[in-house]
Amino acid sequence: MEPPEVTLENYEAVYDYYLTHQQNVLRAKASYSILNLKYRPRIHYRDGAKAQLRELIKSGTPLIYAMNHLSTSDPYTLSALAAKTPLRKAIGHIRVLAKDELFVDPEQRRKVDMMGGIPVFRGKNHGLRAVNAAGQRMMDICAERMKSSDHIAVFPEGTCNVEDPTKVQTVGSGIGHITSRAMKLGVNPAMIYIGLSYGPTQETVKNASFFIDTPVTDLPVRPIEITREVVRGMQAALDEAVARY
Repeated sequence: MEPPEVTLENYEAVYDYYLTHQQNVLRAKASYSILNLKYRPRIHYRDGAKAQLRELIKSGTPLIYAMNHLSTSDPYTLSALAAKTPLRKAIGHIRVLAKDELFVDPEQRRKVDMMGGIPVFRGKNHGLRAVNAAGQRMMDICAERMKSSDHIAVFPEGTCNVEDPTKVQTVGSGIGHITSRAMKLGVNPAMIYIGLSYGPTQETVKNASFFIDTPVTDLPVRPIEITREVVRGMQAALDEAVARY
């Protein structure tokens, strides 16, 4: 299938395509390794979290990665992290939600597609009412991909934090709906909270401090309750990332 133009008016074809899109896994792993050499993130774990994460990936459990959002470079530093953690075994099967603007330029789209990107049409860009149907379809696609054993990486704040990099911004309910819909399809996912800090001045995205918290396997069922848990978990992970910068 040829890649469709990523526009809101074309959302049905867009999500039909990204329901089954698969990047070249070997090329993706090589690219993630190159990003690790470029950004050299410093990675910290809650006691026991690394071993638990390794076992979840080994068992084929679909994971949802929830991380705070500080910079447009975050998807690349997250990829750098994946190359040197148990997530490496999941590269090629991690879908990253990314704003639709990143799919406009052909060269940039090639990079985002290689990373497993799925476009998101944001209400702040197109209007809440205009993106409703596309948003519903996007959440269904994410749930379906999790049913197929893919992982989903989300920046639940939806936009870069330019106010206080130590505090999680308002979190949208999308991650709660995605998780809940996956459960209704018979998926038993685990939530992985990843805190990210570029330091107090955020002068560089290199040598970022990442903190991976204990995986959460006992999740609520209702989207609103899942979202509340995500806010708590993200802030706890962010606090640790900031403290370890």
